[in-house]
Amino acid sequence: MKYVLALSCLFLFGIGATTAQVGAVLSSQPQVMSVPSHPQRATQQALSREENLLESSSLTSAKGERPLWEAPQQVTYVMPLGDVARLFREEHALAKKAKLVKEN
Repeated sequence: MKYVLALSCLFLFGIGATTAQVGAVLSSQPQVMSVPSHPQRATQQALSREENLLESSSLTSAKGERPLWEAPQQVTYVMPLGDVARLFREEHALAKKAKLVKEN
């Protein structure tokens, strides 16, 4: 049963490979691509009239309203890593040491 399955897979693979080589033949003739020209877009023109992009919207503000970039920011101090390492090194140097050292 395994041999039949293996032979059928090889047969189908062989058919696919041969049709892929012969089936689709591409033309070797170059195809010229033409880019459309828009001469009016490349010339200088007068500015058009002003248009409102917001349509019916209007800008509203109330007393005391400020943009977010003007609001004071919370500044938190973060100790640099080098300062933390120095602090730990000093604490380690001042810590109690063992008086008895046992060696085997």
